[in-house]
Amino acid sequence: MSRFAQRTRSGTAVSTWTQADLMFTYFGVDFLVIAGGGGGGYGGGGAGGYRTSYGTSGGNSSAESQVTVTKGTNYTVTVGAGATQRSNVAGSNSVFSTITSNGGGAGTTSGNGGDGGSGGARIGAGTTGQGTTGQGTNAGTSDATDPYLACGGGGGAGQAGQNFQSNLQGGLGGDGLASTITGTSVTRAGGGGGVAVRAGGSAGRPGGAGGGGTGGSEAGIVGTAGTVNTGSGGGGGSQNYAGGNGGSGLVVLRYKTAKGGTCTIGAGLTGTTSTSGDDTIVTITAGTGNVSFG
Repeated sequence: MSRFAQRTRSGTAVSTWTQADLMFTYFGVDFLVIAGGGGGGYGGGGAGGYRTSYGTSGGNSSAESQVTVTKGTNYTVTVGAGATQRSNVAGSNSVFSTITSNGGGAGTTSGNGGDGGSGGARIGAGTTGQGTTGQGTNAGTSDATDPYLACGGGGGAGQAGQNFQSNLQGGLGGDGLASTITGTSVTRAGGGGGVAVRAGGSAGRPGGAGGGGTGGSEAGIVGTAGTVNTGSGGGGGSQNYAGGNGGSGLVVLRYKTAKGGTCTIGAGLTGTTSTSGDDTIVTITAGTGNVSFG
């Protein structure tokens, strides 16, 4: 690039920009985008898809490239909601610009496990819920035999859900992944724990590290929800006691303050900004709207 860039209109000079003026018009933004978790059915719900440029991505895949942004341009952000328990639908997607993380698969009450960022576990015979490559893992398998119908755990961002352990005992939820994008190490996106559906089975199993919900049981215990803003799956429920809802997702952005200046969080979004050394960190916990830089 030449030292000076000349802009003209019909042969008439309008303005002259130095290279310094143009240097930070475009810059890179690191991101962590976690979708809403799947609700527990009988099997554990799957964690929401986990994509990041700042460390390990879901399914223990490599970090992605930064998103290149332009100052003064609006970029869409959506934080996905967790799915309701026993709804048999996936959590909601989360978005930053061109990056979309898929909602966590449902722990189901019939048929196949739910596919999603990470998979949700089924009850009985059927296909185990599958995770999305680069975002998560698969659910554990479930027992198709009477009398207790033990169900697998939901997949976590970093570890697949555990298979049922016996006809009396379900599987653990898969562990999530740790990230230091906010300046401290936090583990998120665990899978929900599985259960033995009928009376006489063992207690529900714990969810995966990072906020996965614990499974319930016929001893009068309902499954617990995935932790808010971790995208974790809800714990499974037993025959007469409910499962847990999926946890809501999260979007975190990090960039060099000298390059990007101030981030404006637009209407419809709930979020905060902070600094860590030379970086600005933007944490968005709910909503849909736009962010811009500069």
